Amino acid sequence: MRRSAAGKVSVLAVTATVFSMGAAAPPTAVGPPVKEPVATGYGGAVASVDADASAAGIEILRKGGNAVDAAVAVAAALGVTEPYSAGIGGGGYFVHYDAKSRSVHTIDGRETAPRSADANLFTENGAPIPFEEGMTSGRGVGTPGTPATWRSALDAWGSKRLSTLLEPAERLAREGFTVDETFRSQTAANEARFRDFPASADLFLPGGQLPAVGSRFRNPDLARTYEKLGREGIGALYKGPLARDVVNTVRKPPVRPGATRNVRSGDLTERDLASYRTVFRAPTKVAYRGLDVYGMAPSSSGGTSVGEALNILENTDLSRASQARYLHRFIEASRIAFADRGRWVGDPAFESVPTRGLLSQRFADSRACLIRDDAVLTSPLAPGDPRDPAACAPGGTAAPTTYEGENTTHLTVADKWGNVVAYTLTIESTGGSGITVPGRGFLLNNELTDFSFAPANPAVHDPNLPGPGKRPRSSISPTIVLDRHDRPVLALGSPGGATIITTVLQTLTGVVDRDLPLVEAIAAPRASQRNQTTTELEPGLWNSPVRAELEAIGHGFRQNPEIGAATGVQRLPDGRWVAAAEKVRRGGGSAMVVRPAGR
Repeated sequence: MRRSAAGKVSVLAVTATVFSMGAAAPPTAVGPPVKEPVATGYGGAVASVDADASAAGIEILRKGGNAVDAAVAVAAALGVTEPYSAGIGGGGYFVHYDAKSRSVHTIDGRETAPRSADANLFTENGAPIPFEEGMTSGRGVGTPGTPATWRSALDAWGSKRLSTLLEPAERLAREGFTVDETFRSQTAANEARFRDFPASADLFLPGGQLPAVGSRFRNPDLARTYEKLGREGIGALYKGPLARDVVNTVRKPPVRPGATRNVRSGDLTERDLASYRTVFRAPTKVAYRGLDVYGMAPSSSGGTSVGEALNILENTDLSRASQARYLHRFIEASRIAFADRGRWVGDPAFESVPTRGLLSQRFADSRACLIRDDAVLTSPLAPGDPRDPAACAPGGTAAPTTYEGENTTHLTVADKWGNVVAYTLTIESTGGSGITVPGRGFLLNNELTDFSFAPANPAVHDPNLPGPGKRPRSSISPTIVLDRHDRPVLALGSPGGATIITTVLQTLTGVVDRDLPLVEAIAAPRASQRNQTTTELEPGLWNSPVRAELEAIGHGFRQNPEIGAATGVQRLPDGRWVAAAEKVRRGGGSAMVVRPAGR
């Protein structure tokens, strides 16, 4: 890879590091589409965790749809095949590159708290309720933002009718998909919860049993719901009978008679749904190795945290660093970014978030000087002050990182015109709230559990406490990277709760700094440090000699069998697109292109 004397990477070198490693067969009418983790070709590209969903996007691209159209089709299909990760009962963040204007735009489709919510939403008798009781309840359900995100994106940049884009997902829900081991295991993990809600049990435990691997799973209720949205428009979820069904389910969760689970009601109203709006936000932006990296601004902490960490790493030549030094610097930059996001990031409609300061190189330099190559920073680390950066300042009072659910899904799409979408959507925990809207075929989110149940540190203002209509802080990090001519180089994202930030950061530096092809950067074993006393390692690093090297300078580790499930697309210098997904995580992902190279 060609670099300047300062260690910068040329744009051509970045795009040339990805090589064609085979191409997924295009979807056909015979049999289900085949899962392949990488595909290279022309006419557009789609990468998601699921082959049926990726095929839905390719179908729309082949019909002349653009990247936004295809992204909506993929997202709708994921609501069928990945219902424990995403669906119209949840929300997300949408990042779009417009090829005509060569500009990046974002949509905040995060769920919102009811208008009645206050800082005590998750406390009773002066103490936080158990997390598990907030997770499986109406109390944790926010106003869904996913359908409104589709409407906003299509109104701004789409070219096809919603009914056309929902057709592949509607067909998939009606005719069914083949159950794999991941779907069965996620169902098994939720079995006890689902059995306490008759609508969930009827849908996800057909005949009272776990769905068998290889069996056909159908969701006719969701097919009818999609048909309704296609016919009446997205507004059908926010006003009318469907909205009333959502509200009634939240306010009076339909619990099985005799169930012993303490299922609290929520206070969502029809007014909350009718007044929900997405927010078009300016993206975050940092320069890194001659590239411009765009991400999602608050209410997500993804763009500010990835951006700050990249700014911290900017002055270290990671291309020449040993594996141990690379990981050490990556871990410490992540630790610092999480310390700062915990103090400063929340919903900007309620909190004064110093986004510009968090993304400034001056602030990053004031924090980077804390890092030493022969020692490890103490966690939890105190935050810095981006409003008045002081070099190596000790900072204020540390606040621990609060828990975030880890099940989400990410899709990445490019079209033949060069438009790109990086879209992460979620219902929070695996299975969301566990509560299915009766007769409608979709689970409700439990996103409000991303709020702090109580102040993370009573001595410090917590910007992530609940409030009326407030969006909980997220770690979702859909990212688009442009070259110096404002053309797309790379787009990526991942699920994984707070580990999303570190997954995106590690994958991005893997491509840009470590010369890895995108699919290999995605497959590489991961580490995740989130301002905690120990860093999580996947088995590939846990069982590696590099762990001992890092422990020798003070790192502590704990093992995590699987972190994230990333997807991405990359533009090659000759105009081809590479789509890439996981090789193994979550059973492997699905990369497809419209016209595979060599065909």
